[in-house]
Amino acid sequence: MRVFWADESGLPASDRGLAYGDGLFETIRVEGAGAPLLAYHLDRLVTDARRLGIPVQKAELARVCEEAVSRWCDEGPRWVLKLVLTRGGGGRGYRPADRIEPNLLVARASAPERPAPEGVIAGFSRVPLTVNPLFAGIKSLNRLEQVMAAREISGDHFELLMANAAGHIVEGTRTNLFVATDNGWLTPPLESVAVAGIMRRLVIESLQKAGQALTETPVLPEHLSPGVCAGLYLTNSVLGVVGVRRLAGQDLPVDQRLATICRSHIAMD
Repeated sequence: MRVFWADESGLPASDRGLAYGDGLFETIRVEGAGAPLLAYHLDRLVTDARRLGIPVQKAELARVCEEAVSRWCDEGPRWVLKLVLTRGGGGRGYRPADRIEPNLLVARASAPERPAPEGVIAGFSRVPLTVNPLFAGIKSLNRLEQVMAAREISGDHFELLMANAAGHIVEGTRTNLFVATDNGWLTPPLESVAVAGIMRRLVIESLQKAGQALTETPVLPEHLSPGVCAGLYLTNSVLGVVGVRRLAGQDLPVDQRLATICRSHIAMD
């Protein structure tokens, strides 16, 4: 694996990630001298790389992350480490070369502002979300649907939710979602989501440990109506758990219970 530091050089023009989106990426929240969810990120990166046939070792990635934290630790107490892993270069057209030497681009970015604790405003995107079952959940470099949906975000909207062709509400442009109801929690099934988020995994594990009822099921628009929805929460590994106080002009209840459940298992602040 060849490592490129973004503050020194970019990926070569022959890189297949640049040419075809042939790769994966992770955005990792760093606080102080560590990254609370690093093990989750590396697990996903290695697992998804295996699904795409990109050879990479977890121990090697961990060493790069350790070096990155040491390299940039003096630039702020809270920031975001981004890893872009590609298949490398080589091959004719879409077909990759038989011998693969992956490229890893390592970059640092400032952490976004934390959302308001009283909740955020969200709406619905007009861009449909299509998930190929072969790539369901993989955080690949192919994110054009999310890019186009994110272009619709304006004004005081924090996020827009995206629906698939069946009309099921699947996820936000950068978040997974959980719905609180009187009968327990709902979240879209893994096979329907474009990105199986790190916080999605953590929330599911935390709810199970707390003995909370959780059902992975298609989320319908009626599940988000004020009479049914007892809380809508968006999750993202950089932002944590974000409550939605207003969705498409309708007020929703919001509290800190989901964040509190997760905080009992890992630091969220």
